[in-house]
Amino acid sequence: MEENLKKHLWWQEGVIYQIYPRSYQDSNGDGIGDLPGVIRRLDYLKWLGVTAVWLSPIYPSPMADFGYDISDYQGVHPLFGTEADFDTLLEEVHKRGLKLLLDLVPNHTSDQHPWFLESRSSRDNPKRDWYIWHDPLPDGSPPNNWLSVFGGPGWEWDETTGQYYYHAFLKEQPDLNWRNPAVRQAMFDVMRFWLNKGVDGFRVDVMWHMIKDAQLRDNPINPDYQPHMATYEQLLPVYSTDQPEVHTLVTEMRQVLDEYNERMMIGEIYLPIHQLMAYYGIDGKGAHLPFNFQLLLLPWEAPKIAAAIAQYEGVLPAGGWPNWVLGNHDQPRITSRVGREQARVAAMLLLTLRGTPTIYYGDEIGMRDVPIPFEEVQDPQGLNMPDKNLSRDPARTPMQWSAEPNAGFTTGKPWLRLAGNFHRENVEIQKIDRFSMLALHKRLIELRQREPALMVGDYKPVYSDTQLMAYIREAPGHARFLIVLNLRHRPGYFKLKDRSLSGTVEIATYPELEGSVVEERINLGGDEGIIVRLDD
Repeated sequence: MEENLKKHLWWQEGVIYQIYPRSYQDSNGDGIGDLPGVIRRLDYLKWLGVTAVWLSPIYPSPMADFGYDISDYQGVHPLFGTEADFDTLLEEVHKRGLKLLLDLVPNHTSDQHPWFLESRSSRDNPKRDWYIWHDPLPDGSPPNNWLSVFGGPGWEWDETTGQYYYHAFLKEQPDLNWRNPAVRQAMFDVMRFWLNKGVDGFRVDVMWHMIKDAQLRDNPINPDYQPHMATYEQLLPVYSTDQPEVHTLVTEMRQVLDEYNERMMIGEIYLPIHQLMAYYGIDGKGAHLPFNFQLLLLPWEAPKIAAAIAQYEGVLPAGGWPNWVLGNHDQPRITSRVGREQARVAAMLLLTLRGTPTIYYGDEIGMRDVPIPFEEVQDPQGLNMPDKNLSRDPARTPMQWSAEPNAGFTTGKPWLRLAGNFHRENVEIQKIDRFSMLALHKRLIELRQREPALMVGDYKPVYSDTQLMAYIREAPGHARFLIVLNLRHRPGYFKLKDRSLSGTVEIATYPELEGSVVEERINLGGDEGIIVRLDD
C-alpha cells in the first residue's frame, strides 16, 4: 500500500474543511467567532477526520466586505484575536497532524490600506500606480462600462485627484494594479510572511480577476441577461477578468510557494471548465487546485452531473489533480439547494469522487440557509441589490454545536441569527445518532482515508440515466468500489452489464442497506446512495 501512496502529496490525499471564522465559535461573548474559538474546536475536526483547515480572512479590516477588504496583510483583526492567538492556532493545528490554509486576497485591498491612502493622496505619489487610476471620458463619465460584482459601476470618482479608480467589488475595495512589479513583490512578501510562520498554503480569492485588459476596452452586453440576475451579469466580463497575463502572475505566486517544502495554492475561479484548466499552468506550474465549482452551479440532475464529471476528468492536464466543492461562504448551502435527503447523496458524491474534496462548515450536520429578515441583512451584496435575494448571510450563520442557548456558539448575541431548529440539529445530538448526517460524513471520510481506491484511485464511469449515476473507484492491488447514486426522490433501477460488478454494500445513505449483497440488478429507493465493495 505504501508504495501506491508515496507519490501523492498531503493535499491530494486529504479532505479540506472551510471555516468562516465569524461563525464558527466565539470565545469571549461578543457574538463573533474568533481564533481561540477555532482552537477550542480542533479536536472535533480531528474526530471528524478532515486533514486541512481553510480559514476565511482574519486580517485587520474595516469589514465593509467582512474581511475581504484588507487594511493590513500581516496582522490579525482584534475581533478574531491576536497574532499570539494565531501562532497558538497554527501550533495546535500542526500538533494534531492537520494543515492550515489562509485566505489570500491579492486582487484588491481596503480603501483604508496604507498603500491606497498613499495612492489617492496625489497623482505623483510613488504608490499612485499601485492601483488602477484613469481619467474620465470627455463628458466626465467613467473610463469604460465595467460593472461592480456588488452592483453599480466598477469605477469610483476621486474628487481630490480628479480621476477614477477601478473596483471590481465595493468602492471600499480598490483593485491593485498587478501590472506594476512593485505590487507583485509586495504581495509575494506577504505570502512569505505567512509561509515563514509555517502556514501550509493559501486559498487565493478571485484569482481570475487579478489583471485587466491593458486597453480598458468595454465589456460586451450579455445577450442572456435576465432581470432576476445580479446587475453585474448585464455584461460579459471578457476584458475585466481572465486575461492571458494572469497565468504569468499565478506562475510567479507558485514560484514563491515552491521556495518552501510542500506548500500549496488553491485558486478561486468561477470560469467554464476549459478556461479553468489553464490555471493549472504550463507543466503544472500554476495553482495546485483551481477550485472546481461545478457541483455548486449545475442543476442537480444525474445526466448533467455525470457528463460534467466526465468532461472534467477528460480535460484535466497531465498531472493535474482534481478537486470538488459542494458549498462555500458565497453560495446557498447544499441542503437548501437540493433538500435534506439529497444532501446525503451529495455528501457521498463529494467524498467518493476522484480528487480533493472541500467541506463547508456546517454542511456535515446538514445546516440550511437561515432566513435573515431584511432589517438584519449585513452582506453588502444583499444590501446593494435588495430586490434580488442575493444576500450571502443565510449561508454564513453560526455553527450549531449543541442545544444550549445560541447553539453553544456564543454566550452573547450572535452576529447573525441562528436556525430555529438548532435545538434538534446540532453536533452534540448528531454525534450520538448513527443515522445522522454527521455520522454519515464521519464514516464516508474514514472509508475514503482508509481505502487507496477512494483516496487516490482512478475514476471510471459506469452508468447514468435521468436519475441514477454509477462509477467505479479503483487502485491497482487494492479493493475496488462501485458507487451508485439516485439523484431523484423516486426509486431507480439499473442492470449491471458486467457480471464482475458484484459485491457488498459498505456504506449507504440509508444504513438498512448496508451488508446487503449486490449482484445483477440494483434497485435504489429515492434519495439513496450506496458504496459497494466489489468482490475480487
